[in-house]
Amino acid sequence: MSPVLSGILQFLALFVALGLAYRPLGDHMARVYTSPRHLRAETWIYRAIGADPGAQMRRAAYLRGVLAFSAVGVLFLYLLQRLQGALPGSLGFSSISPDQAFNTAASFVANTNWQSYAGEQTMGHVVQTGGLAVQNFVSAAVGMAVAVALVRGFAAHRTGELGNFWADLVRGTVRILLPLSVVGALVLVACGAVQNFSGIHEVGRFTGGPQQWNGGAVASQEAIKELGTNGGGYFNANSAHPFENPNGLSNLVEIFLILVIPFALTRTFGRMTGSVRQGYAILATTLVFWIGFSALMMWTESAHHGPAFEIAGGATEGKETRFGVGGSSLFAVATTLTSTGAVNSFHSSFTGLGGGITLLGMQLGEIAPGGVGSGLYGMLIMAVIAVFVAGLMVGRTPEYLGKKIGAREIKLAACYLLVTPALVLGFTAVALALPTPPASMTNTGAHGFSEILYAYTSGANNNGSAFAGLNADTPWFNTTIGLAMLLGRFLPMVFVLALAGSLAEQRPVPATSGTLATHTPLFGGLLAAAVVVIAGLTYFPALALGPLAEGLAS
Repeated sequence: MSPVLSGILQFLALFVALGLAYRPLGDHMARVYTSPRHLRAETWIYRAIGADPGAQMRRAAYLRGVLAFSAVGVLFLYLLQRLQGALPGSLGFSSISPDQAFNTAASFVANTNWQSYAGEQTMGHVVQTGGLAVQNFVSAAVGMAVAVALVRGFAAHRTGELGNFWADLVRGTVRILLPLSVVGALVLVACGAVQNFSGIHEVGRFTGGPQQWNGGAVASQEAIKELGTNGGGYFNANSAHPFENPNGLSNLVEIFLILVIPFALTRTFGRMTGSVRQGYAILATTLVFWIGFSALMMWTESAHHGPAFEIAGGATEGKETRFGVGGSSLFAVATTLTSTGAVNSFHSSFTGLGGGITLLGMQLGEIAPGGVGSGLYGMLIMAVIAVFVAGLMVGRTPEYLGKKIGAREIKLAACYLLVTPALVLGFTAVALALPTPPASMTNTGAHGFSEILYAYTSGANNNGSAFAGLNADTPWFNTTIGLAMLLGRFLPMVFVLALAGSLAEQRPVPATSGTLATHTPLFGGLLAAAVVVIAGLTYFPALALGPLAEGLAS
């Protein structure tokens, strides 16, 4: 079977599986976030943390909950790493250095999972399972809670109430992420992924000396790593490691886990706002980007540029033979169009244009379909911008889902859009201007520039993948990327919740004959254009200096 045909068949299998899961999962999540009932286990959790799940929160209280919970998470994970040497189950590993502990704590709490360390040589079982895996659950649940709060803002009628953060956090973890992760872990174990708490042992002698591996609760962490669009691997090779991703079937399962919640959340949005067609409009726009990026990536990596490519069947450097060009391309697109960041191949080894596609996927805001929660609220922000632009074109007050988009709302949406580019381009410029950071680049020229641009793009967009050519384990990169991750995660949430509160305080405006229909293909096209023009062109000069220059020169 040719690599191209294999890639197409894998894409079709994913498309069918996601289609089958779309309605039941989307409807289930809508019920979870609107149900008046609390499970017994949830009630115990509320009592333990002293929360009243029935108390309605306005935007300020909801934001305080998000920030307070995340701050405690950063502190707890930082201390856990700093004390690792004194903890049982550390496998003999020493405590983590202060700058790397800060970077890792910021990374996992921000749902980024950027790793400047080799997991199997740095973190013991307690930190991996009791620290990193726990944050994989709750950081994903925080993103989903913020998205649901914005949806409630559109659906609310002059109440200003956005729900209860603690209830949303607990429900998202207990009723959605935990059950799906258990199923996903069992499937991965059946495919051959490792699940144990073994110590370090020698597996054989090879050229250059013996090799040693340690086991761990890999399958369970792999499941939530993908399902929660986290991305941090148990091993340094991430999802290219056979203990995490053994074969082609497990590769498809992991891509499915990455995409299933972000896509299904568009159905949840439609159900909670009372208009399923609005959810379909958002879904259609995200599908256009996902299909387009997947096709373009497979073309760039499969196109024959010379005898070596023709013999190999495509650009196979840095790609696992277990997955081939098709499986690697689909994984790379899924992980950068969402905030996952897991890798089953090395993006630095992709063609110049292929590496540019992974960069662009993150720079569009990871909204096709995006991370769990963050993808939905990112696309809804773009919808607000698109409605505003359409209102200017026809001379009408812009409205979306019965809510007027005035000066206050558009300012908040604009601030949301400007935060991440400012962080990415600002940190990249400073790193290149200083004498020390460029020494971490493996390559020079356009590819070296792409390494640093990719690092800050990945960090500020809460993705976590790397170009694999940059030595980021330095005090400069650990600190600045850590700051980019925290600011890139929580500053946008400030504007999202402020917008949600502003919308929730409004009285719904009845639709008239002049109201722009936001469930039609016309609006979908306008939304896609807004994403490309407003988000994509912001980074065009930087892309021209990096992957575009490299791709055109090759």
